[in-house]
Amino acid sequence: MRLTWEELGWERVAPRVGRRRLPDWDCTVGLVVGEGAALMIDAGSSLAEGGWLRAEAERLLGPERRVTHLALTHPHFDHVFGAAAFTDVEVFGAVGLDAVFAYEREELCADAVRNGLDPDAAAEAADLLVAPRHSVSGEWTLDLGGGLQVLLANVGPGHTGHDLAVLIPGAPGAPSPAEPPGSPASPARPAARAPLPSPASLASPEIVFCGDLVEESGEPQAGPDAVPSHWPAALDRLVDLGGEDAVYVPGHGAAVDAAFVRAQREELATRFGVS
Repeated sequence: MRLTWEELGWERVAPRVGRRRLPDWDCTVGLVVGEGAALMIDAGSSLAEGGWLRAEAERLLGPERRVTHLALTHPHFDHVFGAAAFTDVEVFGAVGLDAVFAYEREELCADAVRNGLDPDAAAEAADLLVAPRHSVSGEWTLDLGGGLQVLLANVGPGHTGHDLAVLIPGAPGAPSPAEPPGSPASPARPAARAPLPSPASLASPEIVFCGDLVEESGEPQAGPDAVPSHWPAALDRLVDLGGEDAVYVPGHGAAVDAAFVRAQREELATRFGVS
């Protein structure tokens, strides 16, 4: 039996790109699938949730594929506390994220507990946090195979001092093959694997995962680690990155367009008294 994104609880936002809104804190995670690699965007709010997310993603990918990369959009518990479930993958974060994980674990744990995470689960996740292997100071291109290249961009500071966005380029329309070609390591795919079309099989816009720089389901949250004076400029960089026709995926809430991001930028500028 073939499994689709929707059958496993994901929302497909483009060929090879899906997202999932998690319970409790309505945090959004993403999955981007290339021919030989797969990128998870954010890791959930606990070790248990991270393990569940990885299992669900790899169930979608099929038995011969696995999650190979993880991008952490910013250092808040609901986005990073599941990261220890991905210890054998290549982990990316904005430069400085490693210092937060090394020296601010107690604060992350306390914030998680204040927001309702079980204290034992919070302590476990904080203890197991490992610094990202790769720190992004500007932009970093990931080649996921099959012609799919994903851009990681350090667009902050704003919501935090370490905000990372993920850009998946748009694809032109083309006839869709019955099955995507196999990767070099696996020329044939079993019939039961998820039907994931090749990156160029369907027309799609640019997709930008924004982390909590953008929120749709409520007012953007500015905690003690926010940098309000730079937040509007970070949203300018997001729109420059994706363009007018992109789909912007917030850290919380439904996907939005460039007009929504610009409007939220103006609201933040007014709220914080910056231009």
